[in-house]
Amino acid sequence: MSSPVLAKDFSKAAVKPPKRKRKAPPPFSIRFTDEERARLDRDAGALSLAAYMRLKLFAGDEPPPTKRKPTRKKHIPSAELAVIGQMLGGLGQSRLASNMNQIAKAANIGTLPVSPELEAELSEACAAIQDMRRNLIQALGVKAR
Repeated sequence: MSSPVLAKDFSKAAVKPPKRKRKAPPPFSIRFTDEERARLDRDAGALSLAAYMRLKLFAGDEPPPTKRKPTRKKHIPSAELAVIGQMLGGLGQSRLASNMNQIAKAANIGTLPVSPELEAELSEACAAIQDMRRNLIQALGVKAR
């Protein structure tokens, strides 16, 4: 047996919340033919298409401004980030991780014939990986564990 208070609270909670009002009106979409779009691009000149259309619709036939505001900031990475990107790209192309994983699997199941040459190559590979790690940590300014 449920109490009338709980039933009343449940009924209130089950009601859908009111829809939120939009802050801005939805955009207006227009489809253009290729020729129409090319004409708009040409006529807009230095303006963005939206600014040109607003100008034509609401400001009459005034000539468009000659200077165009950039629509997006272009991200130019720092020299350090460029070096890090090159290092990571080289690491990805080297297939070093997959090769080391295959060696570790073979060692775990006992099918890896260990010779002095193999030990030297593995030591060299481990040193190269440690060097890359050290360089990446230094370039990123991360504190090493």
